[in-house]
Amino acid sequence: MPHYTTENICNIALVGQNGSGKTTLVEALLHQAGTISSPGKVESGNTVCDSDPLEKEYQHSLSAAIVSIDQAGKHINLIDTPGYPDLMGLSLSTLVAVETAAVVINAAAGIELVTRRMLERAAQQKLCRMIIINKIDIPELNLLQLIADIKTSFGDECLPINLPADNGNRVVDCFFNPQGESDLGSVAAAHTQIIDQVVEVDEKLMELYLEQGEELAPEQLHEPFEIALREGHLIPICFVSARTGAGIRELLEIFTRLMPSPLEGNPRPFLKGEGTNATSFTAEPDPNQHVIAHVFRITADPFVGKLGVFRVHQGVVTKESQLYVGDARKPFKVGHLFKLQGKQQLETDQGIPGDICAIAKVDAIYFDAVCMILMMKIRFILNRWIFQHRCTA
Repeated sequence: MPHYTTENICNIALVGQNGSGKTTLVEALLHQAGTISSPGKVESGNTVCDSDPLEKEYQHSLSAAIVSIDQAGKHINLIDTPGYPDLMGLSLSTLVAVETAAVVINAAAGIELVTRRMLERAAQQKLCRMIIINKIDIPELNLLQLIADIKTSFGDECLPINLPADNGNRVVDCFFNPQGESDLGSVAAAHTQIIDQVVEVDEKLMELYLEQGEELAPEQLHEPFEIALREGHLIPICFVSARTGAGIRELLEIFTRLMPSPLEGNPRPFLKGEGTNATSFTAEPDPNQHVIAHVFRITADPFVGKLGVFRVHQGVVTKESQLYVGDARKPFKVGHLFKLQGKQQLETDQGIPGDICAIAKVDAIYFDAVCMILMMKIRFILNRWIFQHRCTA
């Protein structure tokens, strides 16, 4: 049985240009949470996510990898995605499984092609977005100019939620405990900017804050913060160095305290029916409803065979579940249900709403399949470009 509930799940896809350090960032987060004893290195070929021999040889990700972190009562599913433009279809296909797209930027390289494309596509899919500026330990960076470039490219709603300090050796919180100075100026000023942005989505809080001058606690800001994320009214910017560990603890705290659960993110769109008769609806993340799950990745594992990775949108998947694929008339029985930790498949008893799991040895499963209990023609709304790119990548 999972030791967490839907409201404690957080699904995040780490996307961005190759060389931004996404895989190294996952290693640092796993180590910070105590999931692994020491972080692996891409150049050493011992990371959790890059397990394929070709990934080790080329020293970059070739496909998406899923890991889980349990921290502060939250269960965080992280998807590490490839960053080369030729593999962008593989990254885009993972966005349907998460509430948050975290775009990782190389502090030295700035805004690159995949950075721009991923932020735009995440906005189109109405995902919550955040920006993680990595490699802040590189000397002679112009981070103020990078923030200005981000705002010019993606809007003034991009605001720092923490700032680097001591020449990038640590970061200073600008939201929960805004005290001290940073390499980029006043922490208090950055705090005021982000609070001003958040309260704009809540009239009552805005009145308390602006007219009565009342200081707002982080607990009061949680709900409007989630609304601002869902509406694209706020895109928080975080600073880290995955190599040195600077900002990793703070980033993990942001994940656990501020990033939306499946109950808080924008619901994923489905269509019921075909052609002009199709009607849109959203799955309810309710464990008591019939199962609706969406397959967003297919792999071939040398030990367990065909592996279908899916996001549970509704109902509970168990080892005894009888599921249909799409509008098929013959069900299949779930024999082995897994949680993934890189290349490892860890058996689990249940997949609850909002969670990401995998099933093995089901020949009927295919990419973009919708698995369910009831016989209904349902398909996930997914951009045609992803299909075309996914097939040719």
